[in-house]
Amino acid sequence: METSRHTTQQTEKEKDPNLEKISGIEMKSIGVLMTCPMHKYLEQQLETHFNLFRLWHCNSSITEFLKTHQGNTIRAVVGNTEIGADAELIASLPSLEIVASYSVGLDKIDLRKCEEKGIRVSNTPDVLTHDVADLAIGLILGVLRGICASDAYVRIGKWKDADFGLATKFSGKSVGIVGLGRIGTAIAKRAEAFGCSISYFSRSQKPFASYKFYSNIIDLATSCQILIVACALTEETRHIINREVIDALGPKGILINIGRGAHVDETELVSALLEGRLGGAGLDVYENEPEVPEELLGLGNVVLQPHVGSDTVETSDAMADLVISNLKAHFSKKSLLTPVI
Repeated sequence: METSRHTTQQTEKEKDPNLEKISGIEMKSIGVLMTCPMHKYLEQQLETHFNLFRLWHCNSSITEFLKTHQGNTIRAVVGNTEIGADAELIASLPSLEIVASYSVGLDKIDLRKCEEKGIRVSNTPDVLTHDVADLAIGLILGVLRGICASDAYVRIGKWKDADFGLATKFSGKSVGIVGLGRIGTAIAKRAEAFGCSISYFSRSQKPFASYKFYSNIIDLATSCQILIVACALTEETRHIINREVIDALGPKGILINIGRGAHVDETELVSALLEGRLGGAGLDVYENEPEVPEELLGLGNVVLQPHVGSDTVETSDAMADLVISNLKAHFSKKSLLTPVI
């Protein structure tokens, strides 16, 4: 998402970034590989402070690209939820020291390989928590109140012929959350403001939470009317929302996914919606982005978003600043602000 950056005061070093030196290192000479187009402000900042290489300018293989652009000079990779740093890319960069992710999710980074090679990893937690939680509530309201469908109803002129019809109330519903981390907790607090009862499933019970804990996700799905997926994607949570969970949620239940597409068995989700075994769904993520199952496009009880959970100007800028700050900290031999490894 491209946006104009608000005006900021420049420091003396920022006035001439080519002369910027921290701990005796000339930052501008440090090679940084950006894996795909991201926020324009991030790209501009990387180009200002470092020697930026853009992987999407590659017209051949990654190997050929790195040979042409002297892969041995690249000391940092900036990736996101689309393209991170897999084992192949890491192996192609002998001088790689840090992977700075422009996201909170880490499923596109080979963390084991990074650990083996002593490569630092950072991400952008906290700054995107509120936006993603806001969207989760928006998806719930969109599905239950038929906001998108009723908007289309007005636009195509059907309101002149008949009223839209009744929707479903959100306030007071029982909400189950899969993963009570930063984002899950923020969603819970918002849902509480709607008078909803909250329960959750997690690897372990959270001592800070007063919500009802379920150690079995089937029990959680059975007990709630709205099930929200907000956990990290790991091998254990891949397809955690399967046919059994969907059937436990039932024909009046609503599934919301603002986690990762692979959390949900998409084939089973589509089948359940078409067969009426699930009441509706609000989705911001999909298994094979940007591909979305065609069957979902015509369903009025489904609200679809193009993976925009954290895509606001304010949060995108803050995430970009955090990526830059982590890179500067690393190359200044200081502690990372948000270390993963």
